[in-house]
Amino acid sequence: MSSDHDTRAADALGFSRWWLVVAAAGMMAVVGPYQYVWSSLRSPVARHLGVSSALLSTVFTLFVVFQAGSQFPVGWWRDRHGPRGICALAALLAGGGYVGLAYATTVWQVYLLYSLGAVGVGIVYTVAVNTALKWFPDRRGLTSGIGTMAFAAGPAALVPYVRATTGPAASDGAYVSLLRNVGVLIFVVILVGAFVIRDPPEGWLDARDEEDALTERGKQYTWREMLRTWQFWLMYAMFVAVSGSGLMLTEKIVDYAGHLGLAAFIATLAATLLPLSSAVGRLILGEASDRFDPVYTMSSSFVLCGLGLFAVVYFGIRGMPAIFVTAVVVATFFWSPKYTLFPSVVADYYGTENSSANYALLYSGKMWGGVVGGTVTGVLATSLGWNQTFLIGGVLAVVAGVAALALRPPADGATSDRPQPDETTS
Repeated sequence: MSSDHDTRAADALGFSRWWLVVAAAGMMAVVGPYQYVWSSLRSPVARHLGVSSALLSTVFTLFVVFQAGSQFPVGWWRDRHGPRGICALAALLAGGGYVGLAYATTVWQVYLLYSLGAVGVGIVYTVAVNTALKWFPDRRGLTSGIGTMAFAAGPAALVPYVRATTGPAASDGAYVSLLRNVGVLIFVVILVGAFVIRDPPEGWLDARDEEDALTERGKQYTWREMLRTWQFWLMYAMFVAVSGSGLMLTEKIVDYAGHLGLAAFIATLAATLLPLSSAVGRLILGEASDRFDPVYTMSSSFVLCGLGLFAVVYFGIRGMPAIFVTAVVVATFFWSPKYTLFPSVVADYYGTENSSANYALLYSGKMWGGVVGGTVTGVLATSLGWNQTFLIGGVLAVVAGVAALALRPPADGATSDRPQPDETTS
């Protein structure tokens, strides 16, 4: 089955479809710092502006809102006009956001630049994930996992570099050079990707006889039709819950380690390993979802994420730094595959023809997850305490995992074009 898709894709493209995955992964890797490096960048930015870091606490929430909120219009546009033009815009927004941040002199400029950059990140994310869904019906989990893995893995190399370059003793010149160079890198990589990525031609999967093609494609839901199914709304609630718990961990792990009285090295190690663990989890569980039921994979993953968050609190309270960091790695490993598993299930349930817009609507739940993981948990940490807040995050993840067991394909839904497990290795 895979070789059949490879051949037909090569005929349509003139080169291997795997080059599209390489381009998508490269673009995702360079925009990942917007999400995964901010926890290490917030204090240096505040110091550069001469303000309290508390004044920048809303930046991460704004990033999540604009990154997730931009994806539906971007997905709608991409399904109709292709990815090239919108990717060129992403290069300007995401690259320009970091370059502009180097020269920002006020808090409102940081808010504006990070929000514009977030729209660029949203464009890249939508294009990358749906390139996998459109070109790889036989390997959705693996290929979307590669792209989302790059989103998390790319920033991992930057975390220790940022913390070393922008420390209290660092010069303003080093700070400006760091942000400017990262911005230029983002611009160049996305622009190159824009020339490589394209959408499949109409009917490329229908090269086989008409009956087989109909069986493979099934009903292709529009976003309006998808909104009328209960499955979408259950997945949306799950997405918000798991996003809230994971984004809380991502945005607050450095501050939480400091609250526990753990050494600065432990905070740096946790912040560095978090995106690496996120990357590996997306790839491994994405591949697992190609071989096993993706819904059961999702359920198990979210429950284990919640248990990992409980362990973060337990071992943090007891001052066991090595196991604390291990727990952070475990929680992130099982949280991050949501970005691989959900798009696969959406394509299975609702088809691939409108997958960019359909998954973008589900992904908009990340906006509310960002509000929960950023602002709401910030308030809870002040009112209830850090430990109780992280425990609530664990409960949200466990509840989402249990809820996944209720998912079923829509009664009149798309016939999944996902090959059966024994076909994925053929």
